[in-house]
Amino acid sequence: MPIVVNLDVMLARRKMRSKELAEMIGITEQNVSLLKSGKVRGVRFETLEKICQALDCQPGDLLEYQPAPEEG
Repeated sequence: MPIVVNLDVMLARRKMRSKELAEMIGITEQNVSLLKSGKVRGVRFETLEKICQALDCQPGDLLEYQPAPEEG
């Protein structure tokens, strides 16, 4: 998938554990884990906003577009 989730990078930069983030934003640790791995089909803007507030970052710090290499 061309969208890469950099949540693990931001957590490391902020020296924060997934459990702490989950408690701060009101979702389960399992859901944070799924977000970190990119195994979700979508994320609510409300959740994204809470993550950005907790990590003091912008949505672009968490999500990155990496196009697939062209075949040919």
